[in-house]
Amino acid sequence: MNIDMAHLREWIGREQVAEQALEPFPAVALSGLLDHATPAAAGDALPLPWHWLYFLEAPSRAATGVDGHPQRGGFLPPVPLPRRMWAAGALQCEHPLRLGATARKTSTVRSVDLKEGRSGPLVFVTVDHRLEQDGRVCIQETQNIVYREAPTGPAPLPAGEKAAKAAQWSAMLSPDPALLFRFSALTYNGHRIHYDRDYAVREEFYPALVVHGPLLATALLDLLARGRPGVPVRSFSFRALHPAFDTDTLQLCAAADGDTVELWTQDALGQVGMAARATLG
Repeated sequence: MNIDMAHLREWIGREQVAEQALEPFPAVALSGLLDHATPAAAGDALPLPWHWLYFLEAPSRAATGVDGHPQRGGFLPPVPLPRRMWAAGALQCEHPLRLGATARKTSTVRSVDLKEGRSGPLVFVTVDHRLEQDGRVCIQETQNIVYREAPTGPAPLPAGEKAAKAAQWSAMLSPDPALLFRFSALTYNGHRIHYDRDYAVREEFYPALVVHGPLLATALLDLLARGRPGVPVRSFSFRALHPAFDTDTLQLCAAADGDTVELWTQDALGQVGMAARATLG
């Protein structure tokens, strides 16, 4: 496939600004999804990374692709490779966002790069986000999106890595279809691999429904909050290493060394699906 990188790099520096009142309902709904005893309420500090429930794209049906993603183009460059995933990200929290108040989000395309992977070309798009409230910067975020070719048929997944250390505390996560559907609804994520089993298996050749990367990152930060209640998170970074499916039973794991906490998910075979690191204080 011919990928016109000169054209795609014209998107570097493109900026998008949005303002939105952080209404309580999305946070209340996520509180229920995570089995919190007390739901979030107006005036509360919004936990990381719950700001992902806000500033969502809402394309028309005509502007939605067959995979459920918005059609290519617009703010993000129109990369012609069909598979798109949120591969990694990093957050720096200066101040917590507050529910019930208006926030401002400024997004900027920072880079567009072409690399060659084992399965063919990969295009990496890096986007920076700045979230402000009450005249001050609250969250600085970097989002790494990767585009790649779609497979032409079923193929075994490569073996994943094993965890490098033992967990100091952990919890189990059973990503059943209801959980995946509710998270898709909360984040207005139309990608069909998360709720349409027939599409996921027959069209994208996954063995089952795919667990959202942002859901795993959210669950890991929730595990951290339960293990270190009341301690603020200063920074958080994560990287997707191996896909997880609704047929898996996942273990959420954490191990602390001072103010640094390593976090990861692992399946029944001990394969790490997502690796993350948080800094407290």
